[in-house]
Amino acid sequence: MTFLKWIAIVAAAGYLAGLAVLYVKQRSMLFPIPTTERTAPAAAGFPQAEEHVLTTSDGEKIIVWHVPPKPGRDVVLYFHGNGDFLAGLAGRFKAIIADGTGLVALSYRGYAGSSGAPSEDGLLRDGAAAYSFAAERYDAQCIVAWGFSLGTGVAVAVASEHPVRKLILEAPYTSIADVAAAQFRFLPVRLLIRDPLHSDERIAGVTVPLLVVHGAQDQTIPIAFGEKLFALAHEPKQFVRLAEGGHDDLDNFGMIEIARGFINGS
Repeated sequence: MTFLKWIAIVAAAGYLAGLAVLYVKQRSMLFPIPTTERTAPAAAGFPQAEEHVLTTSDGEKIIVWHVPPKPGRDVVLYFHGNGDFLAGLAGRFKAIIADGTGLVALSYRGYAGSSGAPSEDGLLRDGAAAYSFAAERYDAQCIVAWGFSLGTGVAVAVASEHPVRKLILEAPYTSIADVAAAQFRFLPVRLLIRDPLHSDERIAGVTVPLLVVHGAQDQTIPIAFGEKLFALAHEPKQFVRLAEGGHDDLDNFGMIEIARGFINGS
C-alpha cells in the first residue's frame, strides 16, 4: 500500500506540474512569434505596399502594410495566423492584389516590428486600430475582413463590431479553448486558458456575407471546428471544403481564386 501511495503521489505531482507548465507557457505556445524583426515591404519583395505605424488604444505601436485598391475594387483587411509575419506573406499578398484589390495587412503586437506582447485583448485592440486605419481611407462597403487561423478570431471580432462589406474565414475555430481542449483531453484546459478567443460567441454579431474555407486534412484546426462555427453564423454564408487541403497549404487548392470570386461577386 505504501508503494502504491507513492506511485499515486508521484503521478499527482506530475499532473499538477504539467498543469503549471501549461498555464505558464500557454502564450508562447499560442503565439510562437517567428520573428520580431521589422522588414520594409520593398525589402520583402513587395514594393507595392507602404508601411504605416499605428498607435493602439493602449499605446502600442503596430505595423500595417497598405496597398490602395484600384478604382472600383475593394480593400482586404488581413489578419494573419499565429506563426506568420508580413514579410513571409509577401507572395500571398501579391496574389491578393493582382486584380487591383487593395490591402491593409496587420502585424500583431510583438510580431515583426510591432511593440508589446500578444494576448486576446491586445490582438483585438490591434484589429480595431487596423480597422480604423482602413475606415479612415475607404468606405466600409469597400472593406472585406479576411482572417486566417488565429486571425479568424480577430476578423470575427472586427466584423461583429464594425461595418464591413464581407467576411472571409480561412481555417477558423469556434474558440481557442475548444481547440486546446481537443488537443489536451486529460487536462482542464478551459479553466486554464487565458486567451479563449470565442468566435462562437461573437459570430452572431456578423450580418454580412460570409465565406468559410477549410481543408478537410487540417490537423492544426480540424475542419469540425470550422463547420461548427459556420453552423452558428447568419445567412448569407458559403462553406468551401477543400478535400485535400491541410492548414497552411490552401493556396495550393485554389484559396486565392475562391476568395477573389467571393470578394468580386455581388
